[in-house]
Amino acid sequence: MRGVNRRTMLTRSAVLLGGTAMAGTMAGPALAAAPGHRSPAEQTGATIQPGDPRYPLLTTGNNQRFVAQPDYIKMIRSTADAEQALIEAVRAGKRISVRSGGHCFSDFVCNPEVEVILDFSEMTDVSYDPGRRAFAVEPGARLMNVYEALYKGWGVTIPGGICYSVGAGGHIAGGGYGLLSRAHGLVVDHLYAVEVVVVDEAGRVRTVTATREADDPNRDLWWAHTGGGGGNFGLVTRYWFRSPHATGSNPTQLLVQPPSEVLVSAISVPWDQLTQKSFSRLLKNFGAWHEANSAPDSPYTKLSSLFNVCHKAHGTLDMFTQVDATVPGAEKLLDDYLTAMTAGTGIKTVAMTNPSGELTAMPFLASPRRMPWLQATRLVGTNNPTITNPTSRGAHKSAYMRKNFSDHQVSAMYRHMSDPSFENPNTMIVLFSFGGQVNAAADDATANSQRESVFKMCFQTFWPDEAGDDANLGWARSIYEDFFSTTGGVPVPNDATDGCYINYPDKDVADPHYNKSGVPWSTLYYKGNYARLQQVKRQWDPGNFFRHSLSIEPAAH
Repeated sequence: MRGVNRRTMLTRSAVLLGGTAMAGTMAGPALAAAPGHRSPAEQTGATIQPGDPRYPLLTTGNNQRFVAQPDYIKMIRSTADAEQALIEAVRAGKRISVRSGGHCFSDFVCNPEVEVILDFSEMTDVSYDPGRRAFAVEPGARLMNVYEALYKGWGVTIPGGICYSVGAGGHIAGGGYGLLSRAHGLVVDHLYAVEVVVVDEAGRVRTVTATREADDPNRDLWWAHTGGGGGNFGLVTRYWFRSPHATGSNPTQLLVQPPSEVLVSAISVPWDQLTQKSFSRLLKNFGAWHEANSAPDSPYTKLSSLFNVCHKAHGTLDMFTQVDATVPGAEKLLDDYLTAMTAGTGIKTVAMTNPSGELTAMPFLASPRRMPWLQATRLVGTNNPTITNPTSRGAHKSAYMRKNFSDHQVSAMYRHMSDPSFENPNTMIVLFSFGGQVNAAADDATANSQRESVFKMCFQTFWPDEAGDDANLGWARSIYEDFFSTTGGVPVPNDATDGCYINYPDKDVADPHYNKSGVPWSTLYYKGNYARLQQVKRQWDPGNFFRHSLSIEPAAH
Protein backbone atom coordinates (compact mmCIF):
# COMPACT_ATOMS: atom_id res chain seq x y z
CA MET A 1 0.00 0.00 0.00
CA ARG A 2 1.20 3.48 -0.79
CA GLY A 3 0.22 6.45 1.33
CA VAL A 4 0.60 9.98 0.01
CA ASN A 5 2.21 12.18 2.65
CA ARG A 6 1.99 15.96 2.78
CA ARG A 7 5.69 16.11 1.83
CA THR A 8 6.41 13.01 -0.20
CA MET A 9 5.18 9.63 -1.35
CA LEU A 10 5.46 7.19 1.52
CA THR A 11 5.56 3.43 1.32
CA ARG A 12 3.58 1.70 4.04
CA SER A 13 3.33 -1.95 4.90
CA ALA A 14 0.84 -3.97 2.93
CA VAL A 15 -0.41 -5.43 6.20
CA LEU A 16 -2.63 -2.36 6.54
CA LEU A 17 -4.64 -3.60 3.57
CA GLY A 18 -5.40 -6.87 5.32
CA GLY A 19 -8.32 -7.52 7.70
CA THR A 20 -9.31 -5.46 10.65
CA ALA A 21 -6.99 -7.04 13.21
CA MET A 22 -3.21 -7.29 13.22
CA ALA A 23 -2.29 -9.57 16.06
CA GLY A 24 1.09 -9.83 17.74
CA THR A 25 2.55 -11.60 20.73
CA MET A 26 5.19 -10.79 23.28
CA ALA A 27 7.70 -12.73 21.23
CA GLY A 28 7.21 -11.11 17.87
CA PRO A 29 4.22 -8.91 17.02
CA ALA A 30 3.07 -8.44 13.45
CA LEU A 31 2.78 -4.71 13.06
CA ALA A 32 1.63 -2.03 10.71
CA ALA A 33 4.73 -0.32 9.38
CA ALA A 34 5.45 3.23 10.41
CA PRO A 35 5.84 5.90 7.72
CA GLY A 36 8.59 4.95 5.32
CA HIS A 37 10.56 8.18 5.72
CA ARG A 38 12.01 6.84 8.99
CA SER A 39 14.67 4.17 9.19
CA PRO A 40 14.15 1.30 11.69
CA ALA A 41 16.50 3.00 14.15
CA GLU A 42 14.59 6.26 13.81
CA GLN A 43 11.32 4.48 14.55
CA THR A 44 12.42 3.89 18.15
CA GLY A 45 12.13 6.86 20.47
CA ALA A 46 14.31 7.83 23.41
CA THR A 47 13.90 6.58 26.96
CA ILE A 48 14.27 9.55 29.30
CA GLN A 49 15.10 8.91 32.95
CA PRO A 50 15.73 11.09 36.02
CA GLY A 51 18.96 12.99 35.52
CA ASP A 52 18.35 13.51 31.82
CA PRO A 53 18.06 17.27 31.13
CA ARG A 54 14.77 16.60 29.31
CA TYR A 55 13.17 14.85 32.30
CA PRO A 56 11.73 17.91 34.14
CA LEU A 57 10.07 19.16 30.96
CA LEU A 58 8.42 15.82 30.23
CA THR A 59 7.10 15.09 33.72
CA THR A 60 4.39 17.71 33.33
CA GLY A 61 2.09 18.98 30.60
CA ASN A 62 0.43 22.25 29.75
CA ASN A 63 -1.19 22.57 33.19
CA GLN A 64 1.52 22.97 35.81
CA ARG A 65 -0.80 21.83 38.60
CA PHE A 66 -0.04 18.25 37.63
CA VAL A 67 3.46 16.79 37.88
CA ALA A 68 4.63 13.16 37.79
CA GLN A 69 7.83 11.48 38.93
CA PRO A 70 7.93 8.46 36.62
CA ASP A 71 10.74 5.92 36.42
CA TYR A 72 11.06 7.03 32.81
CA ILE A 73 9.32 8.69 29.89
CA LYS A 74 9.31 6.63 26.70
CA MET A 75 9.08 8.62 23.49
CA ILE A 76 7.10 6.64 20.91
CA ARG A 77 7.84 6.94 17.19
CA SER A 78 5.99 4.03 15.58
CA THR A 79 3.41 1.33 16.18
CA ALA A 80 6.23 -1.18 16.67
CA ASP A 81 7.79 1.13 19.23
CA ALA A 82 4.46 1.44 21.04
CA GLU A 83 4.04 -2.33 21.16
CA GLN A 84 7.51 -2.90 22.54
CA ALA A 85 7.12 -0.14 25.12
CA LEU A 86 3.84 -1.64 26.29
CA ILE A 87 5.31 -5.15 26.44
CA GLU A 88 8.12 -3.90 28.66
CA ALA A 89 5.76 -1.99 30.96
CA VAL A 90 3.41 -4.97 31.29
CA ARG A 91 6.26 -7.35 32.05
CA ALA A 92 7.61 -5.00 34.72
CA GLY A 93 4.16 -4.35 36.21
CA LYS A 94 4.54 -0.60 35.67
CA ARG A 95 1.64 1.84 35.96
CA ILE A 96 1.54 3.81 32.70
CA SER A 97 -0.07 6.95 31.36
CA VAL A 98 -0.41 8.15 27.77
CA ARG A 99 0.29 11.59 26.28
CA SER A 100 -0.05 13.08 22.82
CA GLY A 101 -0.12 16.89 23.08
CA GLY A 102 0.05 17.38 26.84
CA HIS A 103 -3.12 19.50 27.11
CA CYS A 104 -5.04 17.30 29.53
CA PHE A 105 -6.97 19.53 31.96
CA SER A 106 -6.71 16.96 34.77
CA ASP A 107 -4.14 14.51 36.17
CA PHE A 108 -4.74 11.65 33.73
CA VAL A 109 -1.14 11.77 32.48
CA CYS A 110 0.85 13.36 35.28
CA ASN A 111 0.17 12.11 38.79
CA PRO A 112 2.17 10.47 41.60
CA GLU A 113 1.03 6.93 40.73
CA VAL A 114 2.43 6.97 37.20
CA GLU A 115 5.65 5.00 36.73
CA VAL A 116 5.96 5.29 32.94
CA ILE A 117 4.72 8.02 30.62
CA LEU A 118 4.32 6.89 27.02
CA ASP A 119 4.68 10.05 24.95
CA PHE A 120 3.40 10.05 21.34
CA SER A 121 4.31 13.64 20.48
CA GLU A 122 6.89 12.49 17.90
CA MET A 123 4.29 10.55 15.87
CA THR A 124 3.10 13.44 13.72
CA ASP A 125 2.41 12.03 10.26
CA VAL A 126 -0.65 13.14 8.27
CA SER A 127 -1.24 11.29 5.00
CA TYR A 128 -3.77 9.86 2.58
CA ASP A 129 -4.23 6.08 2.61
CA PRO A 130 -5.69 4.98 -0.77
CA GLY A 131 -6.22 1.43 0.51
CA ARG A 132 -8.72 2.63 3.06
CA ARG A 133 -9.77 5.68 1.03
CA ALA A 134 -9.16 7.67 4.20
CA PHE A 135 -6.77 10.17 5.73
CA ALA A 136 -4.38 8.80 8.36
CA VAL A 137 -3.46 11.00 11.32
CA GLU A 138 -0.94 9.98 13.95
CA PRO A 139 -1.70 10.89 17.58
CA GLY A 140 1.13 13.36 18.13
CA ALA A 141 0.14 15.62 15.24
CA ARG A 142 -0.87 19.05 16.53
CA LEU A 143 -4.24 20.32 15.35
CA MET A 144 -2.86 23.21 13.34
CA ASN A 145 -0.45 20.87 11.55
CA VAL A 146 -3.35 18.54 10.78
CA TYR A 147 -5.37 21.41 9.29
CA GLU A 148 -2.40 22.67 7.28
CA ALA A 149 -1.56 19.22 5.89
CA LEU A 150 -5.12 18.22 4.99
CA TYR A 151 -6.07 21.53 3.44
CA LYS A 152 -2.89 22.24 1.50
CA GLY A 153 -2.67 18.66 0.29
CA TRP A 154 -6.28 17.89 -0.57
CA GLY A 155 -8.52 20.88 0.24
CA VAL A 156 -10.18 19.06 3.16
CA THR A 157 -10.18 19.23 6.94
CA ILE A 158 -11.75 17.91 10.14
CA PRO A 159 -14.10 20.11 12.22
CA GLY A 160 -11.65 20.27 15.13
CA GLY A 161 -10.72 22.69 17.88
CA ILE A 162 -9.20 26.14 17.96
CA CYS A 163 -6.07 25.68 20.06
CA TYR A 164 -3.22 24.96 17.63
CA SER A 165 -1.02 22.87 19.93
CA VAL A 166 -3.56 20.31 21.15
CA GLY A 167 -2.50 16.80 20.12
CA ALA A 168 -4.78 14.84 17.83
CA GLY A 169 -4.60 11.74 20.04
CA GLY A 170 -6.60 13.03 22.99
CA HIS A 171 -8.70 15.55 21.07
CA ILE A 172 -10.17 12.90 18.79
CA ALA A 173 -10.74 10.22 21.44
CA GLY A 174 -12.87 12.64 23.47
CA GLY A 175 -15.07 13.69 20.55
CA GLY A 176 -13.46 16.85 19.18
CA TYR A 177 -15.30 19.98 18.06
CA GLY A 178 -14.60 23.45 16.74
CA LEU A 179 -15.93 26.38 14.71
CA LEU A 180 -16.96 24.09 11.82
CA SER A 181 -18.91 21.64 14.00
CA ARG A 182 -22.30 23.32 13.63
CA ALA A 183 -21.91 22.81 9.87
CA HIS A 184 -20.21 19.39 9.88
CA GLY A 185 -20.64 17.71 13.26
CA LEU A 186 -18.00 16.47 15.66
CA VAL A 187 -14.54 15.31 14.60
CA VAL A 188 -15.51 11.73 15.48
CA ASP A 189 -18.50 11.89 13.15
CA HIS A 190 -15.89 11.54 10.40
CA LEU A 191 -13.71 8.89 12.08
CA TYR A 192 -13.44 5.81 9.88
CA ALA A 193 -10.92 3.65 11.72
CA VAL A 194 -8.50 3.53 14.62
CA GLU A 195 -5.32 1.51 15.23
CA VAL A 196 -4.87 0.57 18.89
CA VAL A 197 -2.23 -1.38 20.79
CA VAL A 198 -4.06 -3.39 23.46
CA VAL A 199 -3.20 -5.85 26.21
CA ASP A 200 -5.32 -8.80 27.29
CA GLU A 201 -5.87 -10.24 30.77
CA ALA A 202 -2.87 -12.55 30.36
CA GLY A 203 -0.60 -9.62 29.49
CA ARG A 204 -0.36 -10.38 25.78
CA VAL A 205 0.12 -7.29 23.64
CA ARG A 206 -1.22 -6.91 20.11
CA THR A 207 -2.23 -4.24 17.64
CA VAL A 208 -5.81 -4.05 16.41
CA THR A 209 -7.41 -1.95 13.70
CA ALA A 210 -11.12 -1.27 14.18
CA THR A 211 -13.38 0.41 11.63
CA ARG A 212 -16.94 1.69 11.52
CA GLU A 213 -17.89 -0.97 8.95
CA ALA A 214 -21.02 -2.77 10.11
CA ASP A 215 -19.43 -6.20 9.64
CA ASP A 216 -16.18 -5.37 11.44
CA PRO A 217 -15.90 -7.70 14.47
CA ASN A 218 -13.90 -4.96 16.21
CA ARG A 219 -16.42 -2.21 15.51
CA ASP A 220 -17.15 -1.62 19.20
CA LEU A 221 -13.52 -0.64 19.72
CA TRP A 222 -13.90 1.98 16.96
CA TRP A 223 -17.12 3.18 18.60
CA ALA A 224 -15.42 3.56 21.99
CA HIS A 225 -12.93 5.97 20.41
CA THR A 226 -15.71 8.24 19.13
CA GLY A 227 -15.95 10.10 22.43
CA GLY A 228 -14.99 7.53 25.06
CA GLY A 229 -11.98 9.57 26.13
CA GLY A 230 -8.25 8.98 25.98
CA GLY A 231 -6.25 6.57 28.11
CA ASN A 232 -9.08 4.03 28.49
CA PHE A 233 -8.67 1.16 26.04
CA GLY A 234 -5.13 1.07 24.67
CA LEU A 235 -2.48 3.04 22.82
CA VAL A 236 -3.86 4.79 19.75
CA THR A 237 -1.18 4.84 17.07
CA ARG A 238 -3.24 6.01 14.10
CA TYR A 239 -6.65 7.42 13.22
CA TRP A 240 -8.25 7.32 9.76
CA PHE A 241 -10.87 9.83 8.57
CA ARG A 242 -13.47 9.60 5.86
CA SER A 243 -16.86 11.31 6.03
CA PRO A 244 -19.67 8.76 6.44
CA HIS A 245 -21.47 9.49 3.18
CA ALA A 246 -18.38 10.03 1.02
CA THR A 247 -18.08 7.85 -2.08
CA GLY A 248 -15.50 7.24 -4.78
CA SER A 249 -11.73 7.36 -4.52
CA ASN A 250 -10.95 11.04 -5.10
CA PRO A 251 -9.43 12.16 -1.78
CA THR A 252 -10.63 15.73 -2.25
CA GLN A 253 -14.21 14.43 -1.97
CA LEU A 254 -13.80 12.11 1.00
CA LEU A 255 -13.71 14.52 3.93
CA VAL A 256 -15.09 17.88 5.04
CA GLN A 257 -14.39 20.70 2.61
CA PRO A 258 -14.10 23.97 4.55
CA PRO A 259 -15.29 27.21 3.01
CA SER A 260 -12.74 28.90 0.78
CA GLU A 261 -13.45 32.13 2.64
CA VAL A 262 -14.98 33.03 5.97
CA LEU A 263 -16.40 36.27 7.29
CA VAL A 264 -15.03 37.00 10.74
CA SER A 265 -15.77 39.46 13.51
CA ALA A 266 -14.15 40.22 16.87
CA ILE A 267 -15.83 42.62 19.28
CA SER A 268 -15.64 43.55 22.94
CA VAL A 269 -18.16 44.77 25.50
CA PRO A 270 -16.50 46.98 28.13
CA TRP A 271 -17.44 46.10 31.68
CA ASP A 272 -17.91 49.79 32.44
CA GLN A 273 -20.96 49.74 30.14
CA LEU A 274 -22.57 46.89 32.04
CA THR A 275 -25.10 46.85 34.82
CA GLN A 276 -26.51 43.67 36.23
CA LYS A 277 -29.59 44.22 34.05
CA SER A 278 -27.68 44.73 30.79
CA PHE A 279 -25.29 41.87 31.61
CA SER A 280 -28.26 39.56 32.15
CA ARG A 281 -29.94 40.66 28.92
CA LEU A 282 -26.70 40.16 26.95
CA LEU A 283 -26.23 36.62 28.28
CA LYS A 284 -29.87 35.73 27.76
CA ASN A 285 -29.66 37.08 24.21
CA PHE A 286 -26.82 34.65 23.54
CA GLY A 287 -28.73 31.73 25.04
CA ALA A 288 -32.02 32.57 23.32
CA TRP A 289 -30.38 32.90 19.90
CA HIS A 290 -28.69 29.52 20.22
CA GLU A 291 -31.82 27.85 21.51
CA ALA A 292 -33.70 29.17 18.46
CA ASN A 293 -31.01 28.52 15.80
CA SER A 294 -29.31 25.23 16.58
CA ALA A 295 -31.42 22.68 14.74
CA PRO A 296 -29.51 20.56 12.20
CA ASP A 297 -31.33 22.27 9.32
CA SER A 298 -30.98 25.84 10.61
CA PRO A 299 -29.63 28.34 8.05
CA TYR A 300 -27.31 29.46 10.85
CA THR A 301 -25.34 26.21 11.01
CA LYS A 302 -22.70 28.02 8.92
CA LEU A 303 -22.17 30.49 11.77
CA SER A 304 -20.28 29.76 14.98
CA SER A 305 -19.24 31.99 17.85
CA LEU A 306 -16.93 31.91 20.85
CA PHE A 307 -17.93 34.28 23.65
CA ASN A 308 -15.49 34.92 26.50
CA VAL A 309 -17.50 36.18 29.46
CA CYS A 310 -14.42 37.47 31.24
CA HIS A 311 -14.10 38.52 34.84
CA LYS A 312 -14.51 42.24 35.49
CA ALA A 313 -10.79 42.39 36.31
CA HIS A 314 -10.12 41.72 32.62
CA GLY A 315 -12.08 44.80 31.60
CA THR A 316 -14.17 43.41 28.72
CA LEU A 317 -16.33 40.55 27.51
CA ASP A 318 -15.05 39.37 24.11
CA MET A 319 -16.67 37.58 21.19
CA PHE A 320 -15.24 36.04 18.03
CA THR A 321 -17.68 34.97 15.32
CA GLN A 322 -17.09 33.17 12.03
CA VAL A 323 -19.52 32.50 9.19
CA ASP A 324 -19.04 30.71 5.88
CA ALA A 325 -18.59 33.61 3.46
CA THR A 326 -19.59 31.50 0.47
CA VAL A 327 -23.22 31.03 1.54
CA PRO A 328 -25.81 33.47 0.15
CA GLY A 329 -26.45 36.35 2.51
CA ALA A 330 -23.44 35.63 4.75
CA GLU A 331 -23.12 39.31 5.68
CA LYS A 332 -26.76 39.46 6.76
CA LEU A 333 -26.44 36.25 8.80
CA LEU A 334 -23.55 37.76 10.71
CA ASP A 335 -25.14 41.19 11.07
CA ASP A 336 -28.41 39.71 12.33
CA TYR A 337 -26.51 37.59 14.84
CA LEU A 338 -24.49 40.49 16.22
CA THR A 339 -27.59 42.67 16.38
CA ALA A 340 -29.44 39.96 18.29
CA MET A 341 -26.63 39.75 20.83
CA THR A 342 -26.92 43.37 21.97
CA ALA A 343 -30.66 43.86 21.46
CA GLY A 344 -32.26 45.72 24.37
CA THR A 345 -28.99 46.22 26.24
CA GLY A 346 -27.97 49.73 25.23
CA ILE A 347 -24.45 48.37 24.76
CA LYS A 348 -22.12 49.73 22.10
CA THR A 349 -19.46 47.19 21.20
CA VAL A 350 -15.84 48.22 20.65
CA ALA A 351 -12.75 46.78 18.99
CA MET A 352 -11.10 43.84 20.71
CA THR A 353 -7.79 45.41 21.65
CA ASN A 354 -6.62 42.99 24.35
CA PRO A 355 -5.93 39.25 24.29
CA SER A 356 -8.73 37.22 25.83
CA GLY A 357 -8.35 33.62 26.90
CA GLU A 358 -8.14 31.57 23.72
CA LEU A 359 -8.17 34.68 21.54
CA THR A 360 -5.49 37.15 20.59
CA ALA A 361 -6.18 40.86 20.28
CA MET A 362 -7.95 41.50 16.96
CA PRO A 363 -8.67 45.24 16.71
CA PHE A 364 -8.84 45.04 12.90
CA LEU A 365 -11.96 42.85 13.09
CA ALA A 366 -14.23 45.38 14.79
CA SER A 367 -15.88 45.56 11.38
CA PRO A 368 -16.38 42.10 9.79
CA ARG A 369 -13.71 41.06 7.33
CA ARG A 370 -13.40 38.30 4.74
CA MET A 371 -10.32 36.10 4.70
CA PRO A 372 -9.31 32.62 3.52
CA TRP A 373 -10.51 29.90 5.90
CA LEU A 374 -7.03 28.65 6.74
CA GLN A 375 -5.84 32.18 7.43
CA ALA A 376 -8.68 32.69 9.90
CA THR A 377 -7.89 29.33 11.47
CA ARG A 378 -4.29 30.40 11.97
CA LEU A 379 -5.41 33.75 13.35
CA VAL A 380 -7.46 32.30 16.19
CA GLY A 381 -5.48 29.08 16.51
CA THR A 382 -1.86 30.12 16.87
CA ASN A 383 -2.13 33.16 19.13
CA ASN A 384 -3.74 31.81 22.29
CA PRO A 385 -1.89 33.89 24.89
CA THR A 386 -3.53 32.31 27.94
CA ILE A 387 -4.60 28.75 27.33
CA THR A 388 -1.32 27.78 25.65
CA ASN A 389 0.94 29.35 28.29
CA PRO A 390 3.11 26.36 29.29
CA THR A 391 4.01 27.88 32.66
CA SER A 392 0.51 28.43 34.04
CA ARG A 393 -1.84 26.48 36.26
CA GLY A 394 -5.52 26.14 35.44
CA ALA A 395 -8.93 24.96 36.59
CA HIS A 396 -11.65 23.97 34.13
CA LYS A 397 -15.27 22.88 34.49
CA SER A 398 -17.67 22.17 31.65
CA ALA A 399 -21.36 21.94 30.83
CA TYR A 400 -23.60 21.30 27.85
CA MET A 401 -26.68 23.55 27.78
CA ARG A 402 -29.93 22.49 26.12
CA LYS A 403 -31.84 25.68 26.97
CA ASN A 404 -31.23 29.33 27.70
CA PHE A 405 -29.90 30.46 31.07
CA SER A 406 -32.28 30.73 33.99
CA ASP A 407 -32.58 33.94 36.00
CA HIS A 408 -30.62 32.30 38.80
CA GLN A 409 -27.82 31.30 36.44
CA VAL A 410 -27.29 34.76 34.94
CA SER A 411 -27.43 36.22 38.45
CA ALA A 412 -24.76 33.73 39.59
CA MET A 413 -22.56 34.61 36.63
CA TYR A 414 -22.84 38.33 37.28
CA ARG A 415 -22.11 37.92 40.97
CA HIS A 416 -19.00 35.77 40.54
CA MET A 417 -17.65 37.52 37.45
CA SER A 418 -17.83 40.95 39.10
CA ASP A 419 -16.69 39.89 42.56
CA PRO A 420 -14.14 42.53 43.69
CA SER A 421 -12.58 40.11 46.18
CA PHE A 422 -11.34 37.94 43.31
CA GLU A 423 -9.37 39.89 40.73
CA ASN A 424 -7.72 37.43 38.35
CA PRO A 425 -8.05 38.88 34.82
CA ASN A 426 -7.35 35.44 33.28
CA THR A 427 -10.72 34.15 34.43
CA MET A 428 -13.64 33.56 32.11
CA ILE A 429 -16.72 31.56 31.24
CA VAL A 430 -16.32 30.51 27.62
CA LEU A 431 -19.55 30.01 25.69
CA PHE A 432 -19.20 27.95 22.51
CA SER A 433 -21.82 27.73 19.77
CA PHE A 434 -23.02 24.15 19.50
CA GLY A 435 -25.84 22.15 17.98
CA GLY A 436 -26.46 22.22 14.24
CA GLN A 437 -25.09 19.10 12.59
CA VAL A 438 -23.74 17.92 15.95
CA ASN A 439 -27.37 17.30 16.83
CA ALA A 440 -28.11 15.39 13.62
CA ALA A 441 -26.65 12.20 15.12
CA ALA A 442 -28.37 9.91 17.60
CA ASP A 443 -27.11 9.84 21.19
CA ASP A 444 -25.73 6.32 20.75
CA ALA A 445 -24.29 6.74 17.24
CA THR A 446 -20.98 7.62 18.85
CA ALA A 447 -19.67 7.35 22.39
CA ASN A 448 -20.12 11.13 22.64
CA SER A 449 -23.77 11.19 23.67
CA GLN A 450 -24.52 14.92 24.03
CA ARG A 451 -26.50 15.41 20.84
CA GLU A 452 -29.25 17.81 21.93
CA SER A 453 -27.25 20.78 23.22
CA VAL A 454 -27.31 24.31 21.81
CA PHE A 455 -24.17 25.72 23.41
CA LYS A 456 -21.33 24.52 25.58
CA MET A 457 -19.71 26.18 28.60
CA CYS A 458 -16.23 26.11 30.08
CA PHE A 459 -15.67 27.80 33.43
CA GLN A 460 -11.93 28.40 33.61
CA THR A 461 -9.23 30.37 35.33
CA PHE A 462 -5.42 30.50 34.98
CA TRP A 463 -2.76 31.59 37.47
CA PRO A 464 1.04 31.52 37.64
CA ASP A 465 2.04 29.57 40.75
CA GLU A 466 1.03 27.30 43.61
CA ALA A 467 0.34 30.25 45.90
CA GLY A 468 -2.80 30.96 43.89
CA ASP A 469 -4.25 27.44 44.08
CA ASP A 470 -6.69 27.96 46.95
CA ALA A 471 -8.15 31.20 45.64
CA ASN A 472 -8.53 30.08 42.04
CA LEU A 473 -9.78 26.57 42.72
CA GLY A 474 -12.13 28.11 45.27
CA TRP A 475 -13.51 30.50 42.67
CA ALA A 476 -14.05 27.74 40.10
CA ARG A 477 -15.78 25.46 42.61
CA SER A 478 -17.90 28.26 44.01
CA ILE A 479 -19.31 29.53 40.71
CA TYR A 480 -19.97 26.01 39.42
CA GLU A 481 -21.80 25.01 42.62
CA ASP A 482 -23.83 28.22 42.55
CA PHE A 483 -24.65 28.06 38.83
CA PHE A 484 -25.94 24.47 39.12
CA SER A 485 -27.31 24.75 42.65
CA THR A 486 -30.73 23.39 41.65
CA THR A 487 -29.15 20.11 40.48
CA GLY A 488 -26.64 19.44 43.23
CA GLY A 489 -23.78 21.54 41.90
CA VAL A 490 -23.34 19.77 38.53
CA PRO A 491 -25.07 19.87 35.11
CA VAL A 492 -27.23 16.76 35.49
CA PRO A 493 -28.64 15.55 32.14
CA ASN A 494 -32.22 16.85 31.99
CA ASP A 495 -34.30 19.14 29.80
CA ALA A 496 -32.03 22.14 30.47
CA THR A 497 -28.51 20.75 30.84
CA ASP A 498 -26.76 17.73 29.36
CA GLY A 499 -23.75 16.81 31.45
CA CYS A 500 -20.04 17.46 30.90
CA TYR A 501 -17.40 17.09 28.17
CA ILE A 502 -14.78 14.40 28.81
CA ASN A 503 -12.06 16.43 27.06
CA TYR A 504 -12.54 19.00 29.84
CA PRO A 505 -12.14 16.48 32.67
CA ASP A 506 -12.79 17.57 36.24
CA LYS A 507 -12.24 15.16 39.14
CA ASP A 508 -14.51 17.23 41.38
CA VAL A 509 -17.60 15.76 39.73
CA ALA A 510 -16.58 12.35 41.10
CA ASP A 511 -16.35 13.77 44.65
CA PRO A 512 -19.63 13.81 46.63
CA HIS A 513 -18.38 16.88 48.48
CA TYR A 514 -18.75 18.83 45.21
CA ASN A 515 -21.26 16.67 43.34
CA LYS A 516 -24.30 16.50 45.60
CA SER A 517 -26.67 15.41 42.85
CA GLY A 518 -26.44 11.68 43.47
CA VAL A 519 -25.73 11.29 39.74
CA PRO A 520 -22.41 9.52 39.11
CA TRP A 521 -19.61 11.22 37.20
CA SER A 522 -19.88 8.57 34.48
CA THR A 523 -23.46 9.66 33.70
CA LEU A 524 -22.42 13.31 33.51
CA TYR A 525 -19.79 12.50 30.88
CA TYR A 526 -21.29 9.53 29.03
CA LYS A 527 -25.00 9.41 29.90
CA GLY A 528 -26.59 6.17 28.65
CA ASN A 529 -23.48 5.13 26.73
CA TYR A 530 -21.44 4.27 29.81
CA ALA A 531 -22.66 0.68 30.10
CA ARG A 532 -21.62 -0.06 26.52
CA LEU A 533 -18.23 1.58 27.12
CA GLN A 534 -17.79 -0.71 30.12
CA GLN A 535 -18.48 -3.73 27.91
CA VAL A 536 -15.85 -2.54 25.42
CA LYS A 537 -13.45 -2.01 28.28
CA ARG A 538 -14.02 -5.56 29.55
CA GLN A 539 -13.32 -6.97 26.09
CA TRP A 540 -10.24 -4.94 25.23
CA ASP A 541 -8.70 -4.06 28.60
CA PRO A 542 -10.10 -6.64 31.02
CA GLY A 543 -7.20 -6.19 33.43
CA ASN A 544 -7.84 -2.42 33.65
CA PHE A 545 -4.24 -1.74 32.65
CA PHE A 546 -5.17 1.62 31.09
CA ARG A 547 -6.64 3.69 33.88
CA HIS A 548 -6.66 7.15 35.43
CA SER A 549 -8.75 9.19 37.85
CA LEU A 550 -11.86 9.23 35.62
CA SER A 551 -11.26 6.09 33.59
CA ILE A 552 -13.94 3.67 32.46
CA GLU A 553 -14.35 0.65 34.72
CA PRO A 554 -14.62 -2.76 33.00
CA ALA A 555 -18.05 -4.32 33.16
CA ALA A 556 -18.36 -7.08 35.74
CA HIS A 557 -17.96 -10.62 34.43
